[in-house]
Amino acid sequence: MTEPAAHARPTRTIPIQSAPPRPAAPAPGRAPWRPSMLLVAPHRLGFFLAMAVLAAASGWWVLVQASRVGGAPALDHVVPPTVTHAVVMVFGFMPLFFSGFLFTAGPKWLDVRPYGARQLLPPLGLQAAGWLPWLAGAHLGRGMALAGLLLSCAGLGWMFGLFWRLVLASREPDRVHALAVGCGGVVGTASLAGAGLALAAGQDALALVFARTGLWGCIVVTYVAVAHRMIPFFTSSAVPMVQVWRPFWVLWLMLGVAAFEVLAAWVDFAAPGPRAWPAWMLLCIAVEAAAGGVLLWLAVAWGLVQSLRIRLLAMLHVGFVWLGVALLLSALSQALWLATGRAVLGLGALHALSMGFLGSIMVAMVTRVSCGHSGRALVADNLVWALFWGLQVSVGVRLAAAVEGAPAWWTAAAALLWAVVVTAWALRCARWYGRPRVDGKPG
Repeated sequence: MTEPAAHARPTRTIPIQSAPPRPAAPAPGRAPWRPSMLLVAPHRLGFFLAMAVLAAASGWWVLVQASRVGGAPALDHVVPPTVTHAVVMVFGFMPLFFSGFLFTAGPKWLDVRPYGARQLLPPLGLQAAGWLPWLAGAHLGRGMALAGLLLSCAGLGWMFGLFWRLVLASREPDRVHALAVGCGGVVGTASLAGAGLALAAGQDALALVFARTGLWGCIVVTYVAVAHRMIPFFTSSAVPMVQVWRPFWVLWLMLGVAAFEVLAAWVDFAAPGPRAWPAWMLLCIAVEAAAGGVLLWLAVAWGLVQSLRIRLLAMLHVGFVWLGVALLLSALSQALWLATGRAVLGLGALHALSMGFLGSIMVAMVTRVSCGHSGRALVADNLVWALFWGLQVSVGVRLAAAVEGAPAWWTAAAALLWAVVVTAWALRCARWYGRPRVDGKPG
């Protein structure tokens, strides 16, 4: 055995320095809000821009109403506020909301390749960019307002042109709903262009007729086409005891009513007085009363009562009820007008349609799509539920304000409540569009 060397050096271990640990990535729901996320999916871009226009238009209308009742300095205007309000509320945010839905669900309906959000940025950006000069130009200069309208009209036509490309590329045998939406887009683009030309010619009353044409011929047509396809499907999925029931005669009825209301807008414009053509008014009363009754029956047949246990579904059904109510209210309003010669119910029917039907369905459908495509549960939480019923209160206040002799401040109160509700809802949803899905999935 040999002895170890007396001067052997001990083994020295050299420590290895590891890289500093990387900070954990934030959870998807807590990631910082980034504008680039708006280009991840069409609904993010379309809904965000729509909510920006909605909040701006609603806030502007509150200022106008406050100036009328003395709560704010008087505002000078070169475009009548009624015209400005009607045009932006019909053509401003609604088509942008449509874009988020149509370019998300539409390609699935048609079985075609979808567009990316970057392809949709130019037409949607043009639309959104045009509405700020429209609102500002209403007070600063008609040329500025018309320039903004031109931008928005170009963007609207471009957007529906892209949708028509999807429709024409499809080989699906059932394209009825998509075709209805596409035709509504043609009417809407033509109506917005017509409103601009009427304003350029100084024909403000004619611009209102074009706005009403776009309301029924584009916005309502799109709503009823989507409602006919989706409400029975959503209901049967959530409430198994309710079967999908959507015969096409129901769709033809709703589209026929929309076409009739477009015709009525032009007949009323051509009539020399509100009671000049009593036979025509009697026909309108009969058509609207019958259609309103059928639509209320349809709301029950589609599962209105069963849906009330599920908040998000109930919101869709309550919104649809307002369409029948609006038509019945319009029939009653015209009957009182024919009997008394006075607009006893004012614009109540119009706001039952716009705030009640269109506003309620907007909140319900956009909330549903936003929840599903952000990885969240398809539910209306306490905040959304409270905002939805706040919206219903605003509709009720506006209907009361429309009655002959109602105080002017009631209209201002309805405008303020509407603005608070939709802005709070928009801020809540807009936080999701700039962040990744909470479930980590793409989209």
